[in-house]
Amino acid sequence: MDRFAIIGLGRFGQRLARMLSEAGAEVIAIDRSQEIVEAIRDEVTVAVALDATDERALLSQGVDKVDVAVVGIGTDFEAAVLATVILKQLGVPKVVARAATTNRGEILRRVGADDLVNPERESAYRWAHRLMGPNVIEQIPLAEGYSLIQVPAPVAWQGKSLAELDVRRKHNVNIVAIRRQDAAAAAAPSRPTFSVPLPHDKLAAGDILVVIGTDEDVSRLPG
Repeated sequence: MDRFAIIGLGRFGQRLARMLSEAGAEVIAIDRSQEIVEAIRDEVTVAVALDATDERALLSQGVDKVDVAVVGIGTDFEAAVLATVILKQLGVPKVVARAATTNRGEILRRVGADDLVNPERESAYRWAHRLMGPNVIEQIPLAEGYSLIQVPAPVAWQGKSLAELDVRRKHNVNIVAIRRQDAAAAAAPSRPTFSVPLPHDKLAAGDILVVIGTDEDVSRLPG
């Protein structure tokens, strides 16, 4: 099971914690506000009020054992920097830090952040999908709440036609193209073959699907 620590439970942090938990992940939700922690307690694995710049407090909750920590602190940049440093010192493999500006992002990178998030520009749905869906090859925002993704054809879908799968009705997304390696493409792998899918087309191992839908719907596609 994937394990996450979400530090800073503003609107973005709460949504991300809930979505990761709904996807089956183990989530430790952390904020200084006891009121905020109480509001999310029943929706995550652990919710605790503590100071994220207190190394001992983080250790007491097993934050050093998570796979990914997201520092979503938005109002206290100094605390965000210190929390990022401490998390890397504790050995957390991946630390994602909130950065509202380019300069702040550069500082967070220098103190150890592995990736950056700007909640004003990116949705919690997109980040939940990105953290829980490592199979996604590419994700492109199209409009607020909508994305285009490229993802390998799920194993359960291989050998079935698009008509059989009925993806649009069952998953509320549209497969707009299939990237497939045929004999000609194999000779020139830098130029993959794209085709517009027809209802009778069957998916095969190695197919890459180009899918459009809401961030929420594409995040729920099977792996």
